[in-house]
Amino acid sequence: QDLKYAGEPTHLEIGDDNTFREFVTVNRGTLPGARTVIGSHNHFLAYCHIAHDCVVGNHCIFSNNGTLAGHVTVEDHVVLGGLTAVHQFCRLGKFAITGGCSKIVQDVVPFTIADGNPARARGINQVGLQRNGHGEEQIKALRSAFKTLYRSRLNISQALEALRAAPPSDDLRHLIDFVASSQRGIVTAGRQERE
Repeated sequence: QDLKYAGEPTHLEIGDDNTFREFVTVNRGTLPGARTVIGSHNHFLAYCHIAHDCVVGNHCIFSNNGTLAGHVTVEDHVVLGGLTAVHQFCRLGKFAITGGCSKIVQDVVPFTIADGNPARARGINQVGLQRNGHGEEQIKALRSAFKTLYRSRLNISQALEALRAAPPSDDLRHLIDFVASSQRGIVTAGRQERE
């Protein structure tokens, strides 16, 4: 599907125990030696599309018609809502969830809910975190990080500096590294999330 493709040998790697329902499409990489990679224990419902050069982690669920454009990265434990479309080169952080019919044009921060057209950050994915063994203190720390990123009057650089000064954890380090390395910017908050 990439118009630059000229017949070079490219690859698709798929891990173990994945479910691909009816009419799911997955494309290979497009440049010589390039690859599309799908991890293990994922569930792709009907009509999902994974374009060329994408990387999908482990334990993800793509609801019907979830669509990734080329070069998208999806980390572990992500839930893609039905009819969600993700723009090329975007990233979805681990334990993120998107609402149905969402339009993702920037990176979705790990552990958060993104919903809308264009998508906005709505809060922490508390249910998903609880279902996957996160305790109340871990969730509380992530909720505090969300407030620093989205409800304070700090810009991104200032918010990251404040988060680096918070009590450290693996989740917080991952969130900071994800935001700091964003090339497309992160999904912003809607008015109610900023207040």
